[in-house]
Amino acid sequence: MAGTATVEAPSWRPLLDTVRDYFALTKPRIIELLLVTTLPALILAANGIPSLYLMVATLAGGALAAASANALNCYLDRDIDAVMGRTASRPLARGTITPRRALIFGLACGVLAVVGLAVTTNLLAAGLTAVAIAFYVLIYTLVLKRRTSQNIVWGGAAGCMPVLIGWAAVTGTLSWTPVVLFGIVFLWTPPHFWALAFRFREDYESAGVPMLPVVASPRSVARQIVVYSWAMVGVSVLLYPVAHLGLGYLIAALVLGAVFLREAHLFRKRLLSGSNPQAMRLFHWSITYLSLLCLAASVDVLLRSWL
Repeated sequence: MAGTATVEAPSWRPLLDTVRDYFALTKPRIIELLLVTTLPALILAANGIPSLYLMVATLAGGALAAASANALNCYLDRDIDAVMGRTASRPLARGTITPRRALIFGLACGVLAVVGLAVTTNLLAAGLTAVAIAFYVLIYTLVLKRRTSQNIVWGGAAGCMPVLIGWAAVTGTLSWTPVVLFGIVFLWTPPHFWALAFRFREDYESAGVPMLPVVASPRSVARQIVVYSWAMVGVSVLLYPVAHLGLGYLIAALVLGAVFLREAHLFRKRLLSGSNPQAMRLFHWSITYLSLLCLAASVDVLLRSWL
């Protein structure tokens, strides 16, 4: 009687799984959001569409820099990731990539990002990129994250750096426009991340990470989310005169800001009434808000440059 034939897995399957693991190590969804904020900085700096070469070089360098910071963050936080349900599937937590390889990968991406931007753009953009990686890894991950409830406030500054890098890549300098863009993302980060942290506060508590929703009362969390949201909308309107944008951007900023504030206040109202605050609704809307605001600024500049 003939034996049952065994079906061997394709020889390329392990390689594909490894590629997927390294890709996951870079946290691609975060990279996507960082590139969304880089693009309007490029367009505003060029007062139109910059050269394709410069755009590709800057976005590729930014993607590598973010991949570096995220991979090194995974390397340093592998103990936390292993005990949190939200992050337990990450490659280091599952053991599909060794810590040593993750460290080498993260460092290699960082070197490629900084050197690549220095060669293809300018030293200021490359220097700001190095600062962003170092700040996220050394200041946020190593110092702030496990020690203070304001970790994401100050640590979030690293996520604001792409707007400065994009502007510097085009102009070789900095000005008030990228500073205001920086302010928008800086003030956007706490409401965005605290909504997520509130949803997964038990995860952070079990990992010993003092995110604000873990250590502060729901009333305090809700109040701070509302305060940062109002400040963010105010700075988004400030971009209108500083960057010499048109009425189209101003209207978009006011409408998008009004919706964001409505969501922030609804979150607070639900939380204080004891009902489900629907934290992920605010989290997802915050991503949509920032994407649409960046799109509005970019479209405003492009329309006025073409007319």
